[in-house]
Amino acid sequence: MKVIGIIPSRYNSTRFPGKPLADINGKSMIQRVYEQCIKSSRLDEVVVATDDNRILSHVKQFGGKVIMTSSIHTTGTERCSEASKKLSNEYSIIVNIQGDEPLINPLQIDELLMLFNDENTQIGTLAYKIDNLAELKNKNNPKAIFDNEGYATNFCRVIESTKKNISYYKHIGLYAYRRDILNTICIIPPSKNEIKEKLEQLRWLDNNYKIRVGKTLYKSYSVDIPEDIEKIKLQLI
Repeated sequence: MKVIGIIPSRYNSTRFPGKPLADINGKSMIQRVYEQCIKSSRLDEVVVATDDNRILSHVKQFGGKVIMTSSIHTTGTERCSEASKKLSNEYSIIVNIQGDEPLINPLQIDELLMLFNDENTQIGTLAYKIDNLAELKNKNNPKAIFDNEGYATNFCRVIESTKKNISYYKHIGLYAYRRDILNTICIIPPSKNEIKEKLEQLRWLDNNYKIRVGKTLYKSYSVDIPEDIEKIKLQLI
């Protein structure tokens, strides 16, 4: 199977306009994401999907592959779907890679794609074990709940009651889809659970799509606001 990694990237972030072009020790955030992704041993190609000419020009300047997409998309998944339709049909698996995680570990991508060794996997994602109470209570850290076979049963922002000797997992917003599944889930209207939790993957669960969750030991560091840049710089030391 051939696999493509698509990095959705838009300029007009509400909390951090121009985020993809933010400088991190001499390189833009989108360049750092791109350079980490091309290290993956399982991606045949990596491309940035954007709706902004500034990002388009910048990616070309550092030698990356980029494609222009519509400005009407409300999710990265929709942008990935459009981009995949403009690209070669030979790619059977599409990976949706967050454009605001400049320290993404390429081994995470490899771990994610291992889930597709099982032909029954429709959608794959990752989660890592939460090891402190503050992270567990943080509503900005979505939680993944899955069964013994690794299939998601729910995603939520807050776990109302916790129990001892139970492991809880933070969801990492890295997805992979079989091509036909990606194109189908993008035409389904938002579900009540998705609207309530502001988590698009609940739309897929609510419509009976199966999401396989792989466990990873690698944590993710996302940039949501300008102050997060300094936290990323500390990780680069």
